Amino acid sequence: MAVSFVTKLKENMDTMISRFFRHLFESLKSLKRNGWMTVAAVSSVMITLTLVAIFASVIFNTAKLATDIENNVRVMVYIRKDVADNSETIEKEGQTVTNNDYHKVYDALKGMSTVKSVTFSSKEEQYEKLTETMGDNWKIFEGDANPLYDAYIVDTNTPSDVKTVAEEAKKIEGVSEVQDGGANTERLFKLASFIRVWGLVIAGLLIFIAVFLISNTIRITIISRSREIQIMRLVGAKNSYIRRPYLMEGAWIGALGAIIPSGLIYLLYHMVYSSLNPDFVKGGISMYDPEWFVYAVIGTLFAVGIII
Repeated sequence: MAVSFVTKLKENMDTMISRFFRHLFESLKSLKRNGWMTVAAVSSVMITLTLVAIFASVIFNTAKLATDIENNVRVMVYIRKDVADNSETIEKEGQTVTNNDYHKVYDALKGMSTVKSVTFSSKEEQYEKLTETMGDNWKIFEGDANPLYDAYIVDTNTPSDVKTVAEEAKKIEGVSEVQDGGANTERLFKLASFIRVWGLVIAGLLIFIAVFLISNTIRITIISRSREIQIMRLVGAKNSYIRRPYLMEGAWIGALGAIIPSGLIYLLYHMVYSSLNPDFVKGGISMYDPEWFVYAVIGTLFAVGIII
């Protein structure tokens, strides 16, 4: 009985495998036999997937840049001129003495639960950055003429904590001024949220349009062969037997239609990334790394084309 079961199972497996390859070869023959309809279907899928790939890449990277900008919003806490918060010793009456106020502002900032990190930036460092940005005209303020203040650059746990930290920092003794971007920060957060939400909505809409266009293209190719399907039914073929070659044919059309869009997105994304991203990085933001993003898009294109 056990031998009979194994034999029957083997026969069923052989039958399934032979049917699979028969349907596979039949789908390939059908593609060739219906040449112009195949070209039309592949072209339609190709155009649709190209548009989806380009717009999806733009949308997702725009949302990524908006999030990076949002995360780069920091609180600048400027220290009063008469406070040496970052020096362990100070000069007093011609002598070097211990600074009793050492790190008082720093410790107060670091002690906030919403603060992730606190970095000291001396007025000399800020002056160097300013002259790099604004040019040599600012070099008249070198040395003691430097009008800038020592500052702490405060990174918060989340962008929404910026306002709270700024308000608390203003109350710390020894703080001269606190900058958080003001109304511009609020507008930036709203814009970033708007881009993320509507970016996902538009990406979903693009996928829906792709599903609609591709499925209707495949449907037209099937309708054009309704007589062929009717004949197969008349000779006793089951629906599942009739359907499988068409499913495989649709998968072939989807795969063929995804090849050119995949090549285009690979080339275009690397070109755009290499030309634009270096400038973005200088501002502390970045596009998605092509080493994984491009392949994720290509995989999605093939999945959308084949599965539909």
